[in-house]
Amino acid sequence: QVQLVESGGGSVQAGDSLRLSCAASGPTFSSYDLGWFRQSPGKEREFVAYISRRGGITSYGADVRGRFTISRDNIKNTAYLQMNNLKPEDTAVYYCAADPSRRVDGGDYNYWGQGTQVTVSS
Repeated sequence: QVQLVESGGGSVQAGDSLRLSCAASGPTFSSYDLGWFRQSPGKEREFVAYISRRGGITSYGADVRGRFTISRDNIKNTAYLQMNNLKPEDTAVYYCAADPSRRVDGGDYNYWGQGTQVTVSS
């Protein structure tokens, strides 16, 4: 079992950048595929990015492709989401998720963090 803790959220201006971190506990971090999702009030949870367990495969949601970059460091048991050129519509709670199976953009990951708030003002 893996436990996930997100950090790095905050309030920024449009055009700014943020880097979110997802710290995982447990000795088998490299056995899990990871995803980032987000949810804002009144909206369904949305897929943001995915990275395979060794980092060789990534995938992005259409709204963030070209602006966000997902990465991971299996030595530090941490995943990252670099978010550039942020827009007000990126405002949401961002969640990290992990699963030993390949889920990619499916929301049925087995393990989830508590989320971190990102607020982008115009």
